Amino acid sequence: MTKNIMIVGVGGQGSLLASKMLGRLLLTQGYDVKVSEVHGMSQRGGSVVTYVRYGEHVYSPIIDQGEADMIISFEQLEAARWLSYLKEGGKIVTSTQQIDPMPVITGAAQYPDHLIEKMQAANADVDAIDALRLAEKAGSSKAVNIVLMGRVSRYFDFPLEAWQQALIECVPPKFLELNQKAFAMGREEEPID
Repeated sequence: MTKNIMIVGVGGQGSLLASKMLGRLLLTQGYDVKVSEVHGMSQRGGSVVTYVRYGEHVYSPIIDQGEADMIISFEQLEAARWLSYLKEGGKIVTSTQQIDPMPVITGAAQYPDHLIEKMQAANADVDAIDALRLAEKAGSSKAVNIVLMGRVSRYFDFPLEAWQQALIECVPPKFLELNQKAFAMGREEEPID
């Protein structure tokens, strides 16, 4: 049976590294894996989506509405934007971070309030953590993606060593220690109620 994961965020947040790490991990666990190209405006600030599909045989990298087993979101509004893709009983792992999209920056719109509560009210199973705070604590605001990967690792029955090996293979050596710290913090953080 094929499983579907969407990684959503804003350009410049490191969703490519997150999808590469996840893809590498799933391959080592014996799955056929398809990781899509990034869809959307990948320059800093635009909405970005990556699909990761895995199973015994995966034929297409695309995920349709109502098919995602998990949505990993780097930012609240992006999680809400892609909510219709989550299947019933699916999981959202999101950072509580808020990044204003262009309409908010220009004053044409306001950033919506209480997004996590709204997603929960729509029956989504949401695990929200302050990934930006943890990344900064680990040593760099750029490590939000790895904090989230640490968080996501709690929901898979794969050995911790396999996650750590995928991290080693995907992160440049000079940033490895910082990212290992970020991963551990994301994995161990208590969820925000």
